[in-house]
Amino acid sequence: MTTLERPQPLLSMADKAARIDAICDKARILPVITIAREEDILPLADALAAGGIRTLEVTLRSQHGLKAIQVLREQRPELCVGAGTVLDRGMFAAVEAAGAQFVVTPGITQDILEAGVDSDIPLLPGISTPSEIMMGYALGYRRFKLFPAEISGGVAAIKAFAGPFGDIRFCPTGGVNPANVRNYMALPNVMCVGGTWMLDSSWIKNGDWARIEACSAEAIALLD
Repeated sequence: MTTLERPQPLLSMADKAARIDAICDKARILPVITIAREEDILPLADALAAGGIRTLEVTLRSQHGLKAIQVLREQRPELCVGAGTVLDRGMFAAVEAAGAQFVVTPGITQDILEAGVDSDIPLLPGISTPSEIMMGYALGYRRFKLFPAEISGGVAAIKAFAGPFGDIRFCPTGGVNPANVRNYMALPNVMCVGGTWMLDSSWIKNGDWARIEACSAEAIALLD
């Protein structure tokens, strides 16, 4: 499909950036969730919500990702549910059909960036270099995920990006933890962080929802 043939989205890129801002400013912490068992979908989401985390990034790293998005949108409409680890246009279309309210990618291709331009669902593209920021910038993107954040320079990198990219804001993900989360959130060009430390796989496997709730509440309290 050529550029002229693409359906025109109702929302501008500025509108979608504003939606990302609203989602991230409210969330502050985006839990990066991989569902290993379908029966974990609701109790895990409920534990996170009880701890104060009500905006969820459900990844497509398992076969249950799409199902989880559908179930949560249908049965937990009070939560904000997005899709993560979206790798191509086909996956973008699938999460859009499942009801995802936002989309996050670990990296970028021209095709996935164009898919985000074509859709009214806001896309938060993953980047780790200035060149990748500029690829997205050329298409109107002003909000990005820095991934993997710590390996890509962490706080120092985000501070450096503020010089040439003054209107860009980031969601650092990858290596963010209780010891450094405040350092990230103190930066004016950071809108939220992605994390997994409240999602210990053994807690989920054992159904220790109370521990996930407590860890989620502690994570939110770090930012108060």
